[in-house]
Amino acid sequence: MLDKTKTVGVLGLGYVGLPLARAFVDSGFKVIGLDTDAEKVALLECGRSYIAHIPNEVISQMLASGFTVTTDFAWVSECDALLICVPTPLTINREPDMTFVQQSCEDIVPFLRPGQLIVLESTTYPGTTDEVMRPILESGGLVANRDFWLAYSPEREDPNNPNFRTRTIPKVVGADDARALEMASKLYSAAVDVVVPVAGTRVAEAAKILENTFRAVNIALVNELKIVFTKMGIDVWDVIDAASTKPFGFMKFVPGPGLGGHCIPIDPFYLAWKAREYDVVSRFIETAGEVNRSMPHWVVERTMQAFSRRGMGLAGSSILVVGLAYKKNVDDARESTTYKLMELLEAEGVKVSYHDPFIPVVPKSREFSHFTGRVSVPLEQAGDFDAVLIATDHDVIDWDDLLKKAKLIVDTRGVYRKAHEKVVKA
Repeated sequence: MLDKTKTVGVLGLGYVGLPLARAFVDSGFKVIGLDTDAEKVALLECGRSYIAHIPNEVISQMLASGFTVTTDFAWVSECDALLICVPTPLTINREPDMTFVQQSCEDIVPFLRPGQLIVLESTTYPGTTDEVMRPILESGGLVANRDFWLAYSPEREDPNNPNFRTRTIPKVVGADDARALEMASKLYSAAVDVVVPVAGTRVAEAAKILENTFRAVNIALVNELKIVFTKMGIDVWDVIDAASTKPFGFMKFVPGPGLGGHCIPIDPFYLAWKAREYDVVSRFIETAGEVNRSMPHWVVERTMQAFSRRGMGLAGSSILVVGLAYKKNVDDARESTTYKLMELLEAEGVKVSYHDPFIPVVPKSREFSHFTGRVSVPLEQAGDFDAVLIATDHDVIDWDDLLKKAKLIVDTRGVYRKAHEKVVKA
C-alpha cells in the first residue's frame, strides 16, 4: 500500500471525497474518482471545481497528474484500494438513512476482486462496517478479511479551515483484522502525516460520533444559556468572552440560530438510535438535539418581538436573511438552519429573500426543495427590506455598511457587540 504504483479509488466526490482524492494525487498515487452525479464528473473533467475552497487550478493540476473521474463503476476493478465517502443523512423520522452506503456497496460488488482494500469514511453509527457493509460486499462470493480487506476511517474535514487540511489532520483507522488494519494504516500514512490505528471498526466509528456529539451537546448548552441570559438582560457574548479568559477547564463554544452542516446536527441521532438497540435511552444527547432544533423558533420569536416594539407585525413584512451556508466562509448549505428560518418566517406571512456571496442560487435539498432555484439578492438592496436577519457571519460582508443600510437587524451570530438601536440580538 506504500507503493505509489497502486491505484486509489475515491467513491463520492463531495466535500470529503474530493479533498481526499487531492491528498492522494499530491502524494503521487494514481487516483480514480467515482461519482453517480454526471454533472459533477463533467465539471471535473473540464478542470472546474464546484467547491469554493478548491480552486479550478487545483483540479487542472490533479488531472495533469493522472486523476481520472468517472460514473462507470466498472473502474472499481482497477482500484487497489477504494475509499467510500458518501452521505449518511437522516430519514424524515430522524433515523439513520443508510441508502447511499448500501447502494454504493451493491454497485461495487460486481467489480470486487481479491486483494482489494475497501474503507468506509462516511460518518455513521458503531457497527455499520461489519453489520451493513460486510454482508453486501460478501454477497458476490468473496469473503472479507480473507479475499478482500475491510476497514473504517472517519472523515475529519473542516471545509475552508486555514489551519488544517486533509494531510495535517490525524487519521483514525480501525479494522477487525490485523492485516486489514496494517494495510489501511500504511495506505493513509502515504497521504496523511499522522495515522492513529485503533482496536476495531466499532471504535473508529464511535470515535467520530463522540467528536460530533461533544460539539452538539456543548453548542446546545450555550444556545440554551443564550435564551436564559437574554431573559436576564445579560449579553451571552460578554459572558463567553469573560469565561474564555480562564486558561484551563473551559473550552469556548458560541451560540447561533441552530445547527447546520452534514455532521453535528445528524451524527448524535445516529448514536441515540443505535443505543436504543441496547435498551439505552441517551437522554443527554436527545435533549441537546431538542435544544438545537428549537433555536430557529427562538430567533423568529425574537424577530416578532422586535417588530412588535416598532408597532409592526410580521405578516406582510419583508426580511432579508443574510447567509445560506451552514457556517461562515463556505459554500455548503447542507442542513443549514437558514432553510428552517425561511420556512418559519414565511409561515408567519413574511416575504423572505436571502443573500449569500458564496451561494448565488439555492441548491437542491431533500427537505426544503421548495426553495430550490431562489437567487441571492444583492446586499445593496438591504435598505429595501423591513429587517435583515443575520444567519451566517461571512467575513467578506461589510457589516458596518450593512448597519448603515438596514432599517432593523436581527443578529444571531454576535456580529454587532455594542448595543445599537437598530440591532436586536437573537
